[in-house]
Amino acid sequence: MENKSGKDNIINVEDNFLSDEEHIFVLDYCLSAKYTYGEYDRPESPPTGMISEIDETENIYKFIKEKTEPFAQGLVLSRMYINLFSPSENPYFHTDSKCHSDITCLYYVNDTWDIDDGGTTEFYIDGNFIGVAPLPNRLLYFSADIPHKATTFRNRYRFTVAVKYNER
Repeated sequence: MENKSGKDNIINVEDNFLSDEEHIFVLDYCLSAKYTYGEYDRPESPPTGMISEIDETENIYKFIKEKTEPFAQGLVLSRMYINLFSPSENPYFHTDSKCHSDITCLYYVNDTWDIDDGGTTEFYIDGNFIGVAPLPNRLLYFSADIPHKATTFRNRYRFTVAVKYNER
């Protein structure tokens, strides 16, 4: 996808990203993780959702890093955490970086999804909204400078592992 400024907007999807066993491993981790209130999408907005930082000493950190590094060649993993949103929360649009070469990876952890569940990741590009469905076991990765936000599921929690890669 190309915008009016001439630079490419990178939005890519990898379905069936992990084996079924690996997906369950990540889901179980997310279900048992300890969460704290809120992530600030922008400094002027109130926090939304809950987060659980994934420490680099944990096995799941090493596992997810190994799986996502091929999509962020030449970049350094700067942060990994779980986003947890309750039904009807309303996150804000934000960017994860001002640098077009930085990459954000989102892994959709939930084990089921239906079109009426909601929970898309929305992007705002050239005056248009583009939504990506949170299919189970899907990895979404994109240029971290693209405005985006999560939307919540209608009636259950939404888990997403976020992995951010930046220039050295």
